[in-house]
Amino acid sequence: MMTSVVIPAHNEEAVLGRCLGTLLADADEDEFDVVVVPNACTDNTAEVARQYGVRVLETPYGGKAHALRLGDDACRDFPRVYLDADIELSTRSVRELVAALDKPGILACAPVPRWDLTGAGPIARRVHRVHDRLIAPSRVLSGVGVYVLSKDGHAKAFPLPDIISDDGWVHRSFTPLERTVVPSAESVVRPARTVRAHLRRRVRLRQGNRQLAAMGRPAPEGQLRLSALGSLITRRSVSVVDAACYLTVLVLDRVLTRAKGSAPVGWASDESTR
Repeated sequence: MMTSVVIPAHNEEAVLGRCLGTLLADADEDEFDVVVVPNACTDNTAEVARQYGVRVLETPYGGKAHALRLGDDACRDFPRVYLDADIELSTRSVRELVAALDKPGILACAPVPRWDLTGAGPIARRVHRVHDRLIAPSRVLSGVGVYVLSKDGHAKAFPLPDIISDDGWVHRSFTPLERTVVPSAESVVRPARTVRAHLRRRVRLRQGNRQLAAMGRPAPEGQLRLSALGSLITRRSVSVVDAACYLTVLVLDRVLTRAKGSAPVGWASDESTR
Protein backbone atom coordinates (compact mmCIF):
# COMPACT_ATOMS: atom_id res chain seq x y z
CA MET A 1 0.00 0.00 0.00
CA MET A 2 1.33 3.43 -0.98
CA THR A 3 0.56 6.53 1.08
CA SER A 4 -0.40 9.60 -0.93
CA VAL A 5 0.75 13.02 0.26
CA VAL A 6 -0.67 16.31 -1.07
CA ILE A 7 1.26 19.53 -0.39
CA PRO A 8 -0.34 22.80 -1.58
CA ALA A 9 2.29 25.50 -1.90
CA HIS A 10 2.02 29.23 -2.56
CA ASN A 11 5.44 30.95 -2.64
CA GLU A 12 6.99 28.40 -0.27
CA GLU A 13 10.50 28.34 -1.73
CA ALA A 14 12.03 29.20 1.65
CA VAL A 15 10.43 26.32 3.59
CA LEU A 16 9.39 23.59 1.17
CA GLY A 17 12.82 21.94 1.15
CA ARG A 18 12.68 21.57 4.92
CA CYS A 19 9.22 20.03 4.66
CA LEU A 20 10.12 17.53 1.93
CA GLY A 21 13.51 16.70 3.43
CA THR A 22 11.92 15.73 6.75
CA LEU A 23 9.07 13.83 5.14
CA LEU A 24 11.25 11.72 2.85
CA ALA A 25 14.32 11.30 5.07
CA ASP A 26 13.64 7.68 6.03
CA ALA A 27 11.02 6.72 3.45
CA ASP A 28 11.30 3.42 1.61
CA GLU A 29 11.22 3.40 -2.17
CA ASP A 30 7.62 3.76 -3.39
CA GLU A 31 6.34 4.20 0.18
CA PHE A 32 4.99 7.70 -0.50
CA ASP A 33 3.44 9.24 -3.59
CA VAL A 34 4.01 12.95 -3.00
CA VAL A 35 2.20 15.56 -5.08
CA VAL A 36 3.24 19.21 -4.62
CA VAL A 37 0.87 21.81 -6.06
CA PRO A 38 2.55 25.21 -6.54
CA ASN A 39 -0.27 27.66 -7.16
CA ALA A 40 0.09 31.26 -8.41
CA CYS A 41 3.73 31.18 -7.33
CA THR A 42 6.14 33.98 -8.19
CA ASP A 43 9.19 32.26 -6.70
CA ASN A 44 11.05 28.96 -7.20
CA THR A 45 8.66 26.71 -5.25
CA ALA A 46 8.22 24.30 -8.17
CA GLU A 47 11.96 24.04 -8.77
CA VAL A 48 12.59 23.23 -5.11
CA ALA A 49 9.95 20.48 -5.23
CA ARG A 50 11.46 18.89 -8.34
CA GLN A 51 14.81 18.59 -6.57
CA TYR A 52 13.22 15.98 -4.30
CA GLY A 53 11.88 13.83 -7.13
CA VAL A 54 8.22 14.32 -6.25
CA ARG A 55 5.39 14.97 -8.67
CA VAL A 56 4.71 18.67 -9.30
CA LEU A 57 1.42 20.09 -10.58
CA GLU A 58 1.71 23.80 -11.25
CA THR A 59 -1.33 26.02 -11.62
CA PRO A 60 -1.60 29.78 -12.26
CA TYR A 61 -4.71 29.94 -10.09
CA GLY A 62 -4.22 30.70 -6.41
CA GLY A 63 -6.19 29.30 -3.50
CA LYS A 64 -5.47 26.50 -1.08
CA ALA A 65 -8.74 24.62 -1.57
CA HIS A 66 -8.21 24.66 -5.34
CA ALA A 67 -4.65 23.37 -4.93
CA LEU A 68 -5.79 20.62 -2.57
CA ARG A 69 -8.44 19.48 -5.05
CA LEU A 70 -5.88 19.35 -7.88
CA GLY A 71 -3.43 17.35 -5.79
CA ASP A 72 -6.16 15.08 -4.49
CA ASP A 73 -7.39 14.29 -8.01
CA ALA A 74 -3.86 13.23 -8.93
CA CYS A 75 -3.42 10.88 -5.96
CA ARG A 76 -2.95 7.19 -6.68
CA ASP A 77 -3.85 5.52 -3.41
CA PHE A 78 -5.15 5.73 0.16
CA PRO A 79 -4.65 6.77 2.88
CA ARG A 80 -4.00 10.39 2.02
CA VAL A 81 -1.94 12.93 3.92
CA TYR A 82 -2.67 16.64 3.43
CA LEU A 83 0.39 18.58 4.55
CA ASP A 84 1.13 22.31 4.68
CA ALA A 85 4.41 23.26 3.00
CA ASP A 86 5.80 24.99 6.10
CA ILE A 87 5.27 22.00 8.41
CA GLU A 88 7.81 19.33 9.34
CA LEU A 89 6.38 15.81 9.51
CA SER A 90 8.79 12.90 9.76
CA THR A 91 8.59 9.59 7.92
CA ARG A 92 8.01 7.83 11.23
CA SER A 93 5.14 10.15 12.14
CA VAL A 94 3.43 9.47 8.81
CA ARG A 95 3.67 5.74 9.49
CA GLU A 96 2.16 6.21 12.95
CA LEU A 97 -0.71 8.23 11.48
CA VAL A 98 -1.39 5.67 8.79
CA ALA A 99 -1.39 2.88 11.37
CA ALA A 100 -3.97 4.76 13.46
CA LEU A 101 -6.46 4.54 10.61
CA ASP A 102 -6.48 0.75 10.98
CA LYS A 103 -8.34 1.10 14.27
CA PRO A 104 -12.07 0.35 14.01
CA GLY A 105 -14.18 3.44 13.31
CA ILE A 106 -11.27 5.87 12.84
CA LEU A 107 -11.59 7.76 9.55
CA ALA A 108 -9.30 10.75 10.15
CA CYS A 109 -6.33 11.59 12.34
CA ALA A 110 -3.68 14.19 13.02
CA PRO A 111 -0.43 14.43 15.00
CA VAL A 112 0.37 16.33 18.15
CA PRO A 113 1.86 19.74 17.29
CA ARG A 114 5.24 20.81 18.62
CA TRP A 115 5.49 24.58 18.55
CA ASP A 116 8.80 26.04 17.43
CA LEU A 117 8.83 29.59 18.79
CA THR A 118 12.37 30.39 17.71
CA GLY A 119 12.54 34.09 16.90
CA ALA A 120 9.12 34.90 18.33
CA GLY A 121 8.74 38.15 20.25
CA PRO A 122 7.97 38.07 24.00
CA ILE A 123 4.31 39.07 23.64
CA ALA A 124 3.75 36.64 20.78
CA ARG A 125 5.21 33.86 22.94
CA ARG A 126 2.80 34.62 25.78
CA VAL A 127 -0.17 34.75 23.42
CA HIS A 128 0.75 31.42 21.82
CA ARG A 129 1.25 29.82 25.24
CA VAL A 130 -2.26 30.75 26.34
CA HIS A 131 -3.90 30.00 23.01
CA ASP A 132 -2.34 26.55 22.81
CA ARG A 133 -3.54 25.55 26.26
CA LEU A 134 -7.04 26.84 25.57
CA ILE A 135 -7.61 25.01 22.30
CA ALA A 136 -5.56 21.85 22.89
CA PRO A 137 -8.53 19.75 24.15
CA SER A 138 -10.61 20.42 21.00
CA ARG A 139 -7.96 20.91 18.30
CA VAL A 140 -7.69 17.38 16.80
CA LEU A 141 -7.57 17.97 13.00
CA SER A 142 -7.36 21.77 13.04
CA GLY A 143 -4.33 24.00 13.38
CA VAL A 144 -1.56 21.39 13.27
CA GLY A 145 -0.71 21.72 9.58
CA VAL A 146 -1.59 18.15 8.59
CA TYR A 147 -4.49 15.72 8.59
CA VAL A 148 -4.75 12.17 7.28
CA LEU A 149 -7.83 10.51 5.79
CA SER A 150 -8.75 6.92 5.05
CA LYS A 151 -10.69 6.10 1.90
CA ASP A 152 -14.00 6.26 3.78
CA GLY A 153 -12.91 9.43 5.53
CA HIS A 154 -12.00 11.01 2.21
CA ALA A 155 -15.53 10.35 0.95
CA LYS A 156 -16.93 12.41 3.85
CA ALA A 157 -14.67 15.45 3.39
CA PHE A 158 -13.83 15.67 -0.33
CA PRO A 159 -14.09 17.28 -2.77
CA LEU A 160 -13.40 20.43 -0.77
CA PRO A 161 -15.61 23.44 -1.52
CA ASP A 162 -13.99 26.85 -2.00
CA ILE A 163 -13.42 27.64 1.66
CA ILE A 164 -10.96 29.60 3.76
CA SER A 165 -10.36 26.92 6.39
CA ASP A 166 -9.76 23.50 4.85
CA ASP A 167 -8.72 21.89 8.13
CA GLY A 168 -11.78 23.37 9.83
CA TRP A 169 -14.00 21.86 7.16
CA VAL A 170 -12.34 18.47 7.47
CA HIS A 171 -12.44 18.54 11.28
CA ARG A 172 -16.18 19.27 11.20
CA SER A 173 -16.82 16.49 8.70
CA PHE A 174 -16.35 13.85 11.42
CA THR A 175 -17.80 12.96 14.77
CA PRO A 176 -15.46 12.85 17.79
CA LEU A 177 -15.45 9.05 17.56
CA GLU A 178 -14.35 9.12 13.92
CA ARG A 179 -11.31 11.42 14.35
CA THR A 180 -8.35 11.14 16.69
CA VAL A 181 -5.03 12.63 17.69
CA VAL A 182 -2.09 10.23 17.45
CA PRO A 183 0.23 10.88 20.44
CA SER A 184 3.16 9.05 18.86
CA ALA A 185 3.12 11.34 15.79
CA GLU A 186 4.38 14.92 15.83
CA SER A 187 4.27 17.90 13.48
CA VAL A 188 6.64 20.83 13.93
CA VAL A 189 4.63 24.04 13.61
CA ARG A 190 6.07 27.53 13.48
CA PRO A 191 3.36 29.96 14.58
CA ALA A 192 3.42 33.68 13.86
CA ARG A 193 6.54 35.35 15.26
CA THR A 194 4.96 38.78 15.75
CA VAL A 195 1.69 40.06 17.15
CA ARG A 196 0.88 41.66 13.80
CA ALA A 197 1.34 38.36 11.96
CA HIS A 198 -0.68 36.55 14.64
CA LEU A 199 -3.54 39.01 14.18
CA ARG A 200 -3.55 38.47 10.42
CA ARG A 201 -3.86 34.73 11.01
CA ARG A 202 -6.59 35.17 13.59
CA VAL A 203 -8.69 37.42 11.35
CA ARG A 204 -8.45 34.84 8.60
CA LEU A 205 -9.36 32.06 11.05
CA ARG A 206 -12.41 33.90 12.34
CA GLN A 207 -13.61 34.60 8.83
CA GLY A 208 -13.10 30.94 8.01
CA ASN A 209 -15.12 29.86 11.04
CA ARG A 210 -17.95 32.21 10.12
CA GLN A 211 -17.96 30.86 6.60
CA LEU A 212 -18.18 27.28 7.86
CA ALA A 213 -21.02 28.15 10.21
CA ALA A 214 -22.91 29.80 7.34
CA MET A 215 -22.44 26.59 5.35
CA GLY A 216 -24.08 24.58 8.10
CA ARG A 217 -20.90 23.41 9.84
CA PRO A 218 -20.60 25.27 13.15
CA ALA A 219 -17.84 24.35 15.57
CA PRO A 220 -19.05 21.20 17.38
CA GLU A 221 -17.08 22.09 20.51
CA GLY A 222 -18.64 25.55 20.79
CA GLN A 223 -16.85 28.79 21.61
CA LEU A 224 -14.07 29.25 24.10
CA ARG A 225 -15.14 30.91 27.34
CA LEU A 226 -13.21 33.25 29.61
CA SER A 227 -13.84 30.82 32.46
CA ALA A 228 -11.43 28.44 30.74
CA LEU A 229 -8.74 31.13 30.89
CA GLY A 230 -9.47 31.63 34.58
CA SER A 231 -9.01 27.92 35.17
CA LEU A 232 -5.61 28.00 33.48
CA ILE A 233 -4.52 30.83 35.78
CA THR A 234 -5.83 29.02 38.84
CA ARG A 235 -3.92 25.88 37.88
CA ARG A 236 -0.85 28.03 37.11
CA SER A 237 -0.69 26.70 33.57
CA VAL A 238 -0.32 30.32 32.45
CA SER A 239 0.58 33.49 34.35
CA VAL A 240 -1.55 36.56 34.91
CA VAL A 241 0.77 38.46 32.56
CA ASP A 242 0.28 35.76 29.91
CA ALA A 243 -3.48 36.08 30.27
CA ALA A 244 -3.37 39.89 30.09
CA CYS A 245 -1.36 39.78 26.86
CA TYR A 246 -3.74 37.21 25.41
CA LEU A 247 -6.86 39.23 26.27
CA THR A 248 -5.38 42.42 24.83
CA VAL A 249 -4.58 40.72 21.54
CA LEU A 250 -7.97 39.01 21.58
CA VAL A 251 -9.72 42.39 21.70
CA LEU A 252 -7.63 43.64 18.78
CA ASP A 253 -8.39 40.43 16.93
CA ARG A 254 -12.15 40.94 17.23
CA VAL A 255 -11.98 44.61 16.30
CA LEU A 256 -9.98 43.85 13.18
CA THR A 257 -12.31 41.01 12.20
CA ARG A 258 -15.32 43.32 12.43
CA ALA A 259 -13.51 45.96 10.39
CA LYS A 260 -12.64 43.39 7.74
CA GLY A 261 -16.24 42.24 7.56
CA SER A 262 -16.99 39.91 4.66
CA ALA A 263 -14.18 41.20 2.43
CA PRO A 264 -12.49 38.29 0.62
CA VAL A 265 -9.32 36.88 2.13
CA GLY A 266 -6.49 35.64 -0.06
CA TRP A 267 -4.07 32.83 0.72
CA ALA A 268 -0.68 34.27 1.62
CA SER A 269 2.41 32.96 3.37
CA ASP A 270 3.26 34.23 6.85
CA GLU A 271 6.51 36.07 6.20
CA SER A 272 7.29 36.23 9.93
CA THR A 273 8.13 32.51 9.90
CA ARG A 274 10.12 32.51 6.66
